[in-house]
Amino acid sequence: MRKRLASIIGIITLAVSLFTPQTCVKADEYWPEGPDIQTPSAVVMEVNTGTVLYEKNSHEKLYPASITKILTTWLTLENCDLSETITFSEDAVYNNEGDTSHIWRDVNEQMTVEQTLYAVMLASANECAYAAAEHVGQKNGGDYRTFIDMMNERAKELGCTDTHFNNCNGLPDEKHVTSAYDMGLISCAAYKNEQFKKITGTKTYTIKPTNKHSDPTHLSNHHNILHYFNTSKYVNQYCTGGKTGFTKVANSTLVTYAEKDGMTICVVVMNTNSPNHWLDTNKLIDYAFSSFKTYNISENEEVLKEDINKNIGILNNYKSFVTLDEDAYIVLPNTVDFDEAEFERDEDTKDKSVAKLKYRYNGHDVGSVAIVPSGEKVDIDYFDKDANQIKDSNVIKIKLLYVILVIVGIIILVVIVYYLKKLYENFYVIRHNMKMKRIQRERFKEKKDKPKRRRRKDIKRQKRHRKTTKNTKT
Repeated sequence: MRKRLASIIGIITLAVSLFTPQTCVKADEYWPEGPDIQTPSAVVMEVNTGTVLYEKNSHEKLYPASITKILTTWLTLENCDLSETITFSEDAVYNNEGDTSHIWRDVNEQMTVEQTLYAVMLASANECAYAAAEHVGQKNGGDYRTFIDMMNERAKELGCTDTHFNNCNGLPDEKHVTSAYDMGLISCAAYKNEQFKKITGTKTYTIKPTNKHSDPTHLSNHHNILHYFNTSKYVNQYCTGGKTGFTKVANSTLVTYAEKDGMTICVVVMNTNSPNHWLDTNKLIDYAFSSFKTYNISENEEVLKEDINKNIGILNNYKSFVTLDEDAYIVLPNTVDFDEAEFERDEDTKDKSVAKLKYRYNGHDVGSVAIVPSGEKVDIDYFDKDANQIKDSNVIKIKLLYVILVIVGIIILVVIVYYLKKLYENFYVIRHNMKMKRIQRERFKEKKDKPKRRRRKDIKRQKRHRKTTKNTKT
């Protein structure tokens, strides 16, 4: 019993070890230490993977100032054509503080959506942001407040938990707050819109004369890291756009996009003093590009490729019907190899992909990949034939009755083989039992006396004797 118990335990242990996912603990796991910055709240995110490369008090609720206009511009682009006309209302022109950023628009002035949004992002024009928000709200059956509701709804969809917007331009309001982390989520999502990406990366733009202004209006992007605005000492060659912000209560806020070697980052700094927003942003850009690198998943993931890219289909003549998204990648520290990241199924998949896998390293989400249809089709002429063609072709017809008879015959054959096997295995036992039964029957059988058979000579002698006796009497 002890030996059997030990064997059972051994089998169970082996099965558990085979079918339980193994987690490898890597002693050398680490995350690059970020630079020392003066900004009290900041975050660095990789735009396409969502990887958080650096954060400092990133969930502290703060006033965003004009970086709010990133969401305003993005939502306007999603709801309008660039050629649509926006008419400036009295609210748009006058519901802004006099000493804030604007481009001096007039009541009933008309501009296209494109012109308005360039003014919002480059010159941070508050009246243009208000006019755009009012226009979109009216298009959606409401008014300016309808647009504010849309802003908060979009922030919630993106997973923002520290945010509540109460206006479209970031002017001081106690109820208008967000965090560096939430602004990172919003800014990364907005940058995936190609038209937004174009606008935020534009250095200068000219608004043609309007019905209220006979002269063109020249705009210059206020972002000193993107290009020379009032100084060139902060310009970074990898910067591709962003948005500035400042109010007395918010201090300086800044969102900056940068691209290098296939990696796109978004840097958010909040509640800092000038020129720290320029200096700290450049430090964080240098940190990100010097400490991390990207790996294309489809080019490096051997485990998944072995399972997915096997030839399948009829007679194995067709390629896999699913494949990995060829553009997906992960972001890892420079000293880390691709196979050190682990993946798991992402249950929050909302797109049309077959499945989605999320990669993690050292507690950080570093990217994901969608398993998508490969577009492979089965090209079989049989399925293109009409009914008459199929009828005349060499098609094997199978009747249900024949199938049932075959199955019953197989069952009977199995039963016969089973009993023959039993008979063969117990042949000597059965013969011994039959012999013992026969012996017992004969042991108790009564023995009867058999009548004596008279011999033929005796019979003849008796006949002669009777005949002699008869003649004597005569």
